[in-house]
Amino acid sequence: MISPPLSLYIHIPWCVRKCPYCDFNSHAVKQGLPEQAYVDALLNDLSLDSKLIDGRQLSSIFIGGGTPSLFSSTAVARLLEGIERRFAFAESMEITLEANPGAVEAGSFAGYRQAGVNRLSLGFQSLQTSMLQALGRIHSPQEARDAYTQARKAGFDNINIDLMFGLPEQTLAMAEVDLAAAIELDSEHLSYYQLTLEPNTPFHHAPPAVPDDEKLWQMQQQGMERLANAGYSHYEVSAYARQGRECRHNINYWRFGDYLGIGAGAHAKLSLADGRVKRFWKQRHPDAYLAADKTSDFIQGERLLAEEDLVVEFMMNALRLLEGVELNLFECHTGVAPEKIETALQQAVARELLQPVEQRLCPSPLGQRFLNDLISLFSS
Repeated sequence: MISPPLSLYIHIPWCVRKCPYCDFNSHAVKQGLPEQAYVDALLNDLSLDSKLIDGRQLSSIFIGGGTPSLFSSTAVARLLEGIERRFAFAESMEITLEANPGAVEAGSFAGYRQAGVNRLSLGFQSLQTSMLQALGRIHSPQEARDAYTQARKAGFDNINIDLMFGLPEQTLAMAEVDLAAAIELDSEHLSYYQLTLEPNTPFHHAPPAVPDDEKLWQMQQQGMERLANAGYSHYEVSAYARQGRECRHNINYWRFGDYLGIGAGAHAKLSLADGRVKRFWKQRHPDAYLAADKTSDFIQGERLLAEEDLVVEFMMNALRLLEGVELNLFECHTGVAPEKIETALQQAVARELLQPVEQRLCPSPLGQRFLNDLISLFSS
């Protein structure tokens, strides 16, 4: 088994206020942010993880949350400098930071850019006041536009906009207007995805009135057409990009690459020298994570993936890519012989969920729509 590319995910778990649809590991700020202590912990955590890696370089870094833009550019700069002292960086390194309008100061964008961040992901979710209020967001449409303008002025030429559809009481026309407003900004990347009512969220316990399945499908089709007409390539289930601006960090996930995860609740996946694949995750609560810095006990749990887990997890990721992946990548990144999935492949092609392309795993348009059904064929 060949070691795949290696990425690094960094989790910043704090937000100004937790949104009612969010099931991420995020916590509302109650007192001051422990910036210095948390960056210290992140770097100590990474130093321990680096012992698991034999001289491999990082291909990308993604700072997510939570709301990473609550951290100052000074803290981000110290963090990135510390990472570079511990790891070699690949050429043309992609370093992404998530930022929420309303949770970032105007001058911070220039500081993030100077610190080494070269890609921003802006969490708009909507550009309509009523929809933002329904989602519990703290920013206005104008603040979102202003954040985008400020990022451009700071020198960012690689920006993603997060936008949702299927929002409470949203009509097809409202979704179209929302997407048109985002397209007008002309970002390099657009993540356009459906609101889902995740377990253990306020929206799950008290569901808002959201569009039915037929209306959701119409919204998705409408969005795909509008984005294609605007010159965006649809390369993953909910990801659209200008040519050459696909998110390299996420592509590494979808191609079943390796990644380290530091920060509260962060997960990691590593290919071991003996051919096995291990997942491990860090202390979930920020207080527990910071306390772990005193004992160097950041890891909360770990497990080795069984062969059946490897097959399903590979397919869950790779089949999200519309162009699919090379069949030989399956064996390279899992160590499982392709013969083990031959029956499932034949069934997927017969049901027209997988395209009959030789030496390639490529979902059909039907498979893209019914992805769970396609993946389930590989779980038996």
